[in-house]
Amino acid sequence: MSKYNKLWKYIESCGKEQFVLTFEEINSIVGVPLDHSFLKYKKELLEYGYKVEKISMKEKKVSFMKNK
Repeated sequence: MSKYNKLWKYIESCGKEQFVLTFEEINSIVGVPLDHSFLKYKKELLEYGYKVEKISMKEKKVSFMKNK
């Protein structure tokens, strides 16, 4: 179980084709700040039917998309 499981379950339950979460929103869901380890863990999201489309460090946002 990774520290991002709460986020993956949240994304899975969202059901949207594509959406964006801010770093703050992710922090609120997970309970810890987003850090560089997210890059390692993001592949776990594929098991939930989604993928990370884009990470914007400038805008502090992450785009997610349903995996087809």
